[in-house]
Amino acid sequence: MKRIAVTGAAGRVGTLLRPLLRADVEQVSLIDLQEPAGLSENETFVRADLTKLDEATAALKDIDGVVHLAGIASGIDMNAILHANVLGTYNLYEAARTNRVQRVVYASSNHATGFYPRGQIISPLVPMRPDSPYGLSKCWGELVAGLYYDTTGIRSLSIRIGNAGTYPNSERSVAIWISPRDLAQLVRIGLSHPLIAATVVYGVSDTDEKWWDNDLATRLGYRPQDRPRDHARIEQGSEGPVALAFQGGGFCEINHDGTVRMRDAEGLAKSLEAAE
Repeated sequence: MKRIAVTGAAGRVGTLLRPLLRADVEQVSLIDLQEPAGLSENETFVRADLTKLDEATAALKDIDGVVHLAGIASGIDMNAILHANVLGTYNLYEAARTNRVQRVVYASSNHATGFYPRGQIISPLVPMRPDSPYGLSKCWGELVAGLYYDTTGIRSLSIRIGNAGTYPNSERSVAIWISPRDLAQLVRIGLSHPLIAATVVYGVSDTDEKWWDNDLATRLGYRPQDRPRDHARIEQGSEGPVALAFQGGGFCEINHDGTVRMRDAEGLAKSLEAAE
């Protein structure tokens, strides 16, 4: 690809990814509401509000592929999440359709499946189980990616990012952390692999704690280079019983009544068979 756009480019993840992506392409359009620092020669800032379709459409003019990072990364303000994550993502895909952009890498999140137990290894094919309003918005984004592949052929790689902090700072983040260069590798796969359709993978480095079956990412060529434990700086803190039970951690505690509940589809199926 010659020209890509990065939405939310002034944010934390965008700042980490920019130097790793700009060497691969001729031009990078950095889309955000505030200008990122330190633009390189092949980076251009485009001020745009993705909740306004006309601005999103103008921002994607002459773009080959998009890395969509923009959105609210935490919080429980559903009105704000609907505005930024839901409407903004829909407008991004509609703008891509109008401009005939054929590739999107969508920054999804592990919180789309955060209510799976920590002891259960899951793949990208399991049903969504969001742990919060934020996780719910990421489910929406993955579904939008699927809709636009089915209707327009836009190919998307949705990366359910684990923890993209500078370093893992807790035992949970050691299990799900992804380094900037490993995340950049997945982004490159999303922008270039010919078999991407409406594809979902997990964004995690070479962790010893196997919460996710990421075989699909491996088959697409992903080879993580970093081990989270080697970069860890564990900080003191504690998690409640709900956070400790589920992969989503503290996000699972949002509006939670404190009773740990597990969905056991296998057990329910056996009970129904016995009843019949």
